[in-house]
Amino acid sequence: MPAEPAARSVHTTWVYTLGSIVFFFGFFDLIVGLSMLETVVNVGGGLDTALRAYSTDQLLAIAVLALTVIATATQLRYCWFLRVGRGGGLPHPGWTVALIVPAVLVWVIGFAAPGDALVAAVPLWAAACLIAALLPKPQRRLTLLIGAILTAAHIAIFTALRATPAPDGPQGSNTFMIGLFAVMLPIMLLTSLWWWEVVVQLDRNRRTAAELAVTQERLRFASDLHDIQGHHLQVISLKSELAERLLERDPAAARELVHETRMIAKEALEETRSLVAGYRTAAFDDELENAREVLTASGAACELRVGALPADAAAQSALASVVREATTNILRHSEATAVTIALATTGGRCELRIANDGITTMDASAPATARTTGSRTPGSGLAGLRDRLAAVGGTLEHDQDASARTFELRATVPVRAEVTA
Repeated sequence: MPAEPAARSVHTTWVYTLGSIVFFFGFFDLIVGLSMLETVVNVGGGLDTALRAYSTDQLLAIAVLALTVIATATQLRYCWFLRVGRGGGLPHPGWTVALIVPAVLVWVIGFAAPGDALVAAVPLWAAACLIAALLPKPQRRLTLLIGAILTAAHIAIFTALRATPAPDGPQGSNTFMIGLFAVMLPIMLLTSLWWWEVVVQLDRNRRTAAELAVTQERLRFASDLHDIQGHHLQVISLKSELAERLLERDPAAARELVHETRMIAKEALEETRSLVAGYRTAAFDDELENAREVLTASGAACELRVGALPADAAAQSALASVVREATTNILRHSEATAVTIALATTGGRCELRIANDGITTMDASAPATARTTGSRTPGSGLAGLRDRLAAVGGTLEHDQDASARTFELRATVPVRAEVTA
């Protein structure tokens, strides 16, 4: 199978997601930084009596700008920890402290520094959004609420201390843009992480589907191997027992049975090899003839009433499996003297009926599965047949008459195509 293109890999998807988050944070912090830089440039000296005050404002503006740059760097680095997804848990506490400390300093110093009230509150809001994304939903909501309250409190306190009217002109435009980005920040962050979680879940489901496909193939192989070995080993056991009984009375007949046993063992070996190679298919006609031959050799009169066969190969294979499994169960769990195998097509469906007498009397304390299948121990033969028939749209039913000691198995499959005699 060719390697998956890099652009479609999960790692590349994370790179795209991380790139979009970093770009948004970087662009947002760039606008904030430029606004602070504009404040630093606009703060200038005047008369000697006012020189000290203006110099202090300028130093405070530079300090806020420097701390904002540090806060931006920690925010961008913190984005790498978002790969665990929403609610994935916080990284080492040191990284969270490094994220919060410069943002808190900007929040505090911003009261004394000149500039916009919103600008100094943004780093702490961005840090709160990053931390909230990694917390469980209740804690996430609480963290965002606290971040929003602190942001609003900073604006309210700053405005009260300065008694500054709302900015207008270019500064007002910057404030509106920063406010818009601040509102969009948690939405963008959580949406990006949600998309990343979807990609991870799809990849996990894809891997699970691949594992299930492998498991189903193993089960199919095990079922086919059980069909082959169970059927042939039962026949080998029966013919060996007959040969042992005839060894003294009729050596020629015993020799013939031993020869047939050897041929059956050889056939079983060849079919097993074909199954391993993946080339084996169940031929319905061959299974019918094998069933009649084996059942007749066991002393049961086998009557075949076969009408039109389904042209669909999968349906024929499923019916062949039913014949094989039913024959094995009759030999193993009954003392049948009469067996009827009938196939008829009505209403677009083919029905296969296999009826036999002489079922073994069951102990009332036997497991329910054993009583249903007519065996002394519970087995998975009928369950496997149901699964195989269900795969082609078929069904499997059975009836048991304890008083008459009869058992009937009915399998139906859709025709799905023109039937051929």
